[in-house]
Amino acid sequence: MANVSMSITEFVLMGFSDSREGQVLHVILFLFIYLAALVGNLLIVLLTTLDQHLHSPMHFFLKTLSLLDVCFISVTVPKAIIQSLTQNSSISFLGCVAQVFLVVLFACAELTLLTVMSYDRYVAICRPLHYQVVMKKAACEQMLAASWLSGIASGLLNTSVTFSLPFCRSNFVHQFFCEIPSLLKLSCSEKFVAEIGAIIVTTSLGIVCFISILVSYIHIFSTVMSIPSVKGRSKAFSTCIPHLVVVTVFLNTGSIAYLKPVSESPSVSDLMVSVFYTVVPPTLNPIIYSLKNQDIKAAFWKMLRKTIFKYNDGNKNNNNNKGIDTSFNSDKHEVKLVNCNRLPAI
Repeated sequence: MANVSMSITEFVLMGFSDSREGQVLHVILFLFIYLAALVGNLLIVLLTTLDQHLHSPMHFFLKTLSLLDVCFISVTVPKAIIQSLTQNSSISFLGCVAQVFLVVLFACAELTLLTVMSYDRYVAICRPLHYQVVMKKAACEQMLAASWLSGIASGLLNTSVTFSLPFCRSNFVHQFFCEIPSLLKLSCSEKFVAEIGAIIVTTSLGIVCFISILVSYIHIFSTVMSIPSVKGRSKAFSTCIPHLVVVTVFLNTGSIAYLKPVSESPSVSDLMVSVFYTVVPPTLNPIIYSLKNQDIKAAFWKMLRKTIFKYNDGNKNNNNNKGIDTSFNSDKHEVKLVNCNRLPAI
């Protein structure tokens, strides 16, 4: 019997739990993670914007990475929280299209940006005398634009190909957001030539980025190990290790999410794989950079001290003003008493 294409107007997303207690726990956990990711990433954006010492190319790319992470986690997590709060798992067809496009856009843009950041570290450590010439402002802006363009192109390609397929099996997506592998399971088409081509293009981008990062770090580590000073090696590692950890977490979780075969029946393990791919990297990135990057830590404590001093100075000024007002009022009161005493007796 031939498959009949369905006119789908909405999809139903998979929840983390069917019980109300489990849904409440999911809301609390995801809300905490989301707020932590927002605060951490926006704090890095604030520090790299306000502190004059954090206007180097490395911190320029770090600020963009934090903005990407805020956008990336905001595509999926708020919808999942609302889904558990309202017990409404549906998402409109256009909403699903938007989710697929934005997830692919931000994921590919972040991967390309991480590659650019590894090149920045390579130039800074292996070719320090040429750093100002190679990593000038115009070059940094061009590399940033290339990151965004690669994300937009990948998003448009994968989204258009995925939703050009007919859906006839069901409208139930075995994920907490609209993910391409789960959507392909719903298609009644047996020919995925276009989608395979889109996946090959996106995978090729990932492989090129991975090889570029790997080559950059092979040169970096060989150069760092030849530095005679222990302090110099430590400083070089402090700027490279956070980036390397971020790259490792992002590539591993993303590869597992897209290369793992989609199971026929929904499972918690599939949900957790996607959580590690979409939620964990944006949450961990600011923690990793703030713990290992000395410049970020120094800027944070500097801003905190300024905030505390301003608050204390404000309180002192308020107290001083109150003291002046009180003594003035008491003097007026004393003058009034003296004048009363000087009145002639009747």
